[in-house]
Amino acid sequence: MNSLPNRKVKFIDLDLKDYQEAWDYQVSLFEKTIAIKTGNRNLPADQQKITDNYLLFCEHPHVFTLGKSGDEKNLIISKEELNAVHATYHHINRGGDITYHGPGQIVGYPILDLENFFTDIHKYMRLMEESVIQTLKEYKIEAGRISGLTGVWIDFENEKKARKICALGVKTSRWVTMHGFAFNINPDLRYFAYIVPCGIQDKAVTSLEKELGRKVDIREAEEILKEKFREQFDMEWL
Repeated sequence: MNSLPNRKVKFIDLDLKDYQEAWDYQVSLFEKTIAIKTGNRNLPADQQKITDNYLLFCEHPHVFTLGKSGDEKNLIISKEELNAVHATYHHINRGGDITYHGPGQIVGYPILDLENFFTDIHKYMRLMEESVIQTLKEYKIEAGRISGLTGVWIDFENEKKARKICALGVKTSRWVTMHGFAFNINPDLRYFAYIVPCGIQDKAVTSLEKELGRKVDIREAEEILKEKFREQFDMEWL
């Protein structure tokens, strides 16, 4: 366990950011944190460096991403057709299958040293989900989980009506996290028709806009989600 646990987190809003640029930025923070932890192993406790924590929020131009264990067949359109729908495609190193990111979606990338919080990946995933569930409560929407499936769901107790509003996919190394979640606020849901979302064929995808029947202020939703995230992880903003 890190001898200098640090629950302070730097929040960074990247706004609309190219997927590759955001990925490269994540990797730089992720690798910097791992390098500190690796160096600490050879130092006495009183000389070890504190690891930093980050929470990045952004939106992306239209992009499809496939996790390392995903099936490329779940991208329904051909790669040649991507230009026609103004989208790009990336095969990446997170867990999970295929998903879509685009404008109107809050994409969250926590780069946390979990040894500053707790060493439990299952708990980490559930707290991210809970942050979204509690955000939706502020909009008077009840959401929850489905056993065996990650993410946040509306009508989660009804197998036929259940629809996903937030997808999760992460990578961890030495208890450091990257990648994260995608929370549908006002995205163009038509893009989900180009994939089998998360490899799940019998479940629909929804958004806050669709559930409320109105456009939602994404900045307002970000502020609520940011606060719920802080509460769930017992963080302190820098």
